[in-house]
Amino acid sequence: MSDTPEVFIHPAAIVDDGATIGEGTKIWHFVHVMSGARIGDNSMLGQNVYVGSNAVIGNGVRIQNNVSVYDEVELEDDVFVGPSAVFTNVKNPRSHVNRRDAYGRTLVQKGASIGANATIVTGITIGRYAFIGSGAVVTRDIPDYGLAFGNPARLRGWVCSCGIKLPFQEKIAQCPECGTQYLKISQTCIEMVKPEHQTSAT
Repeated sequence: MSDTPEVFIHPAAIVDDGATIGEGTKIWHFVHVMSGARIGDNSMLGQNVYVGSNAVIGNGVRIQNNVSVYDEVELEDDVFVGPSAVFTNVKNPRSHVNRRDAYGRTLVQKGASIGANATIVTGITIGRYAFIGSGAVVTRDIPDYGLAFGNPARLRGWVCSCGIKLPFQEKIAQCPECGTQYLKISQTCIEMVKPEHQTSAT
């Protein structure tokens, strides 16, 4: 696939025929995008990224250097993946056993962020606008707006969609930066009210 005015592909990158690349997307040095992969609009793949044939990457996604997005991994719109983060797609790999029919599905939902060197074990869902700390090993689902870190990663708090940690007082929190309000019920965080300037802009 060659460059178009809407897509930038560095000469050192390899994009196999049959891959779908959206408008405005940038693909940098030594990236390999396999045939069948789907990448949306206005995304960015940093140096040495690999994208598998059955991987799906949405719009506005940022993938930093040295990340492999294997088959059955889906990154929804506006996801951020930090450098050298790791996805897996088999729970019990053996070099002498072919388990391609046993790949698990990993879903990273809209707006979530994954820190540098985090490991995302196959078969889990990371919720909308969740935040995974650097070096975390994520072995279970993380809810919307959840802040998780550690090995294994545990839910440690909640973050606003703008990325600021929420200062909950019992069940209610207001983001100190953007003013969005949230309600916490058990292990669930729900966006309640956006400031007027944000509501009118969307």
